[in-house]
Amino acid sequence: MAKQEDLFKNVVSHAKEYGFIFPSSEIYDGLSAVYDYAQNGVELKKNIREYWWKSMVQMHENIVGLDAAILMHPTTWKASGHVDAFNDPLIDNKDSKKRYRADVLIEDYAEKLNIKAQKEIEKAKSRFGDAFNEQEFITTNPRVVEYLSKKNEILARMAKSLDAGDLDDVKLLIEELELACPDSGSRNWTEVRQFNLMFGTKLGASADTAMDLYLRPETAQGIFVNFLNVQKTGRMKIPFGIAQTGKAFRNEIVARQFIFRMREFEQMEMQFFVKPGEEMKWYHYWKETRLKWHNSLGLGAENYRFHDHEKLAHYANAAADIEFNFPFGFKELEGIHSRTDFDLKAHEQFSGKKLQYFDTEENKNYVPYVVETSVGLDRMFLAVFSKSLQEETLEDGSTRTVLRLPSVLAPTKAAVLPLVKKDGLPEIAKEIMEELKWDFNVAYDEKDAVGRRYRRQDALGTPFCITVDHQTVEDKTVTIRHRDTMLQERVAITDLKNIIEKEVSVRNWLMKM
Repeated sequence: MAKQEDLFKNVVSHAKEYGFIFPSSEIYDGLSAVYDYAQNGVELKKNIREYWWKSMVQMHENIVGLDAAILMHPTTWKASGHVDAFNDPLIDNKDSKKRYRADVLIEDYAEKLNIKAQKEIEKAKSRFGDAFNEQEFITTNPRVVEYLSKKNEILARMAKSLDAGDLDDVKLLIEELELACPDSGSRNWTEVRQFNLMFGTKLGASADTAMDLYLRPETAQGIFVNFLNVQKTGRMKIPFGIAQTGKAFRNEIVARQFIFRMREFEQMEMQFFVKPGEEMKWYHYWKETRLKWHNSLGLGAENYRFHDHEKLAHYANAAADIEFNFPFGFKELEGIHSRTDFDLKAHEQFSGKKLQYFDTEENKNYVPYVVETSVGLDRMFLAVFSKSLQEETLEDGSTRTVLRLPSVLAPTKAAVLPLVKKDGLPEIAKEIMEELKWDFNVAYDEKDAVGRRYRRQDALGTPFCITVDHQTVEDKTVTIRHRDTMLQERVAITDLKNIIEKEVSVRNWLMKM
């Protein structure tokens, strides 16, 4: 646990030191759970967004994009259920004065049981080798059975209580499990109560006439209210999808763990409209497809897992999370939900407008069902960044900090370095940079010894360093150094574009799916 905490601290400090993420309004002591993406962070974030967009929209003929407004008519949120049901269970510790989500406290305890079970499984794997039957061991080993059974019982009871609105039983469960405040160790809890997560605002010229609005808590509703506009103008046929990326806002009870849970964040969502009765087929299709997308980035298949929901949202008949192994454990990265026809029917009811699809094959109108994929862009950033940040011991005993970002996502694809600041080398280096920047984001660096410049680029996640030396003047070749292997090779200047393109192209990475 201490090692994980140290890793997380390194992630936060590295993100600031190397210009990825700054605390917002830092000169005024910051604003809780709000962050600014710095010069390198904004490039990495943009590259993640574009990698998702290319895969989700441009590679699918039946999926189109949308950019809906953040401010929407307030009845939107009444229809969607957010006004009445967008709540989290809140609990305070009386001694530490710290506030927590009651469900997260319980889920964290359940995850500890799961970790204990996995440790038993790993020990058995090591002991029995190739002869190990994991499934049999999980169902017969008394300790594993006990850990997993208790985990499932706890989560099922919590889900049932939350569904029924029985907050007294949620508190009773916390007491029975003897859950303590993570900060103080105190078990002196308040009652559990519901807390609505939406930010309110006003629209109007004066306080007397202003309309009460909300900052959108999700981007999905902008898609639903535009369903018919997009379907008709795009002549879309079922099944089809509408995707968008954009900001959403939630007044989180506990906004901690850096950019994992923020009050202002960005989502990448796609709503896929299907025939009623076919939603489960597409639900399983998108579960599989989205996991393939994540794995295409090469962060390690062992760092992902599915978590099927015990407690379903009011709009869903099936839901699963793709969880990622963050420095603080497995947590939700992306959600895949079968939303039924709840949203379109609700907006029909509240607006008085028909939101139906005319199926020419069946010669009838119907309200489509919806399968949603929703990934947090900020969480995706944190997943990529935290898994890529590594301390490496070299053959000579020295260490280096390297940010092994998937090269397709790296903010800067190559750094051009003149060996010395004389003899015409800077001029040649700048000519190379001028040529490459038409196709890639490249940097120029002439400060410090070349070895220190290599280390700086390693820490920034730059896949290639191109060194211009005196031999370059003679034969138009340069040394290109690879970040991950530190291998250096001599190549012609004219070959640089192809070498970099082969490594960083979206096409080559997405072809891994």
